[in-house]
Amino acid sequence: MSTQRLKYFVDGQFKDSVSTKIVDVYDPSTGNVLAQMPCCTEDEVNEAVSAAKKAFISWSMTAPSKRAAIMFKVKQLLDSHLDELTMLVAKENGKCWSEAKGDVLKAIEPTELACGIPSLLASEGEALFDASRGYDTIRYREPLGVFAGIAPFNFPAMIPMGWMTPMCVACGNTIVLKVSSNTPMTSLRIAELYKEAGIPDGVVNIVPCTRNEAEMLLSHPDIKGITFVGTTGVGLHIYSEAAKSGKRVQALCEAKNHALVLEDAPIERTAASIINAAYGCAGERCMALPVVVVQSSIADKLVESIAEKAKKMKIGPAYDKTSKLGPVIDEKHRQHIIQWIEKGLDEGAKMVLDGRNVTVPGYEKGFYLGPTVLDHVTDKMTVGQREIFGPVLCIKRCKDFEEGLAIMNNNPFANGSAIFTQNGHFAREFARRTDGGMVGINVGIPVPVGMFPFNGHKQSFFGDLHCLGRDGVRFYTESKVVTSRWFDEEAKKEKEVSTWDGTI
Repeated sequence: MSTQRLKYFVDGQFKDSVSTKIVDVYDPSTGNVLAQMPCCTEDEVNEAVSAAKKAFISWSMTAPSKRAAIMFKVKQLLDSHLDELTMLVAKENGKCWSEAKGDVLKAIEPTELACGIPSLLASEGEALFDASRGYDTIRYREPLGVFAGIAPFNFPAMIPMGWMTPMCVACGNTIVLKVSSNTPMTSLRIAELYKEAGIPDGVVNIVPCTRNEAEMLLSHPDIKGITFVGTTGVGLHIYSEAAKSGKRVQALCEAKNHALVLEDAPIERTAASIINAAYGCAGERCMALPVVVVQSSIADKLVESIAEKAKKMKIGPAYDKTSKLGPVIDEKHRQHIIQWIEKGLDEGAKMVLDGRNVTVPGYEKGFYLGPTVLDHVTDKMTVGQREIFGPVLCIKRCKDFEEGLAIMNNNPFANGSAIFTQNGHFAREFARRTDGGMVGINVGIPVPVGMFPFNGHKQSFFGDLHCLGRDGVRFYTESKVVTSRWFDEEAKKEKEVSTWDGTI
């Protein structure tokens, strides 16, 4: 039986690409090829931009209430297809079932937010009657045009179809999505649901392609803004090049999130939180917790508890609902993570738990790694400073709160940070002084709900407006200020108008 060849989605239609560059879409749990995704040609990407530009004319003039009504239908369809979409995420990405379901739910959450777009836009406006005598001034927000979204492999539902699409189109824009060729199936299926919900043709377009084709989006005259999630090097390049072309950019990049564990933290409860944060989604997420900075007085006990709990994690295929740790995305990335583990050992880290030689009976060709714990990691080790993007936990030790905070803030990334303590003073000081843009107090993964922005700092983010929350509304719109004056009978008779007539 031949392998399914996937299509791209432009102007409301699924189309066959003429590209000869093909990417295999794997089932990471088995190592088998699920489908093949052609990487769209430059002409096909331009076709998508043209369709989005054409659709913008009427879509931007559609009343926000009508756009919201379509988003309500999208939300209903996502709800009714939750299990189907969960299976798609599990199959093409390798997340465990509960994590795959969470991926889809995190696409639904921003869709719910977008359903309130009339109120969100209204709340961003301002008006002043008699701003100056006889003059009224209002400020409102309007859509910009075509946006490009460049998404990674690790959250095939949440990022392209949650963070990028709902708010963009609800605000009246259109979008061209460059989704990962490794995990395109979920986004393509959700695009089909958008069409079923009544989204006009050309408003949402999906073109998996290589970096070469994506590069032209950065300077394309018809693209007004870029939203990106991926590595810091690429994100900085996108930010620099697109901004140089006059586009607005939000680039969400790498992370090396740290948690500080103080000696008053409950050991077992804290260890359980760390396990979930460090190994959930096989560590393939920018809000993973790959580093724990622990006060030396309790370090041995905490490390022992973490190792014991990690050893008990059931490693298995993503769609087995009893699995607690699924595979990583592919064999190349699995080897990349192994190289990082070995580099950590070469740098002097102590191996507490080794996940390199894991096999799952019946799934021997799957891309599995077990949970790994490296102790006595320092800031001088690259393994403790750079993003690994896998199920590897590094332990750093500190003498007290101040040293621990300094260790954390020494990292170039600042997506999230957490503290585990029962001391209110230290918790408050931590929230105020940590560099992390999203802060957890006894919360290992401090991702806020969609009403708040995904708020990375330092080299974890380039741009001015984050995704989601009110930042999302502002990113996908621009403000316009209108000053008006209406004349009474006497004013109509005036024959001279001064520059200084009260408007300045």
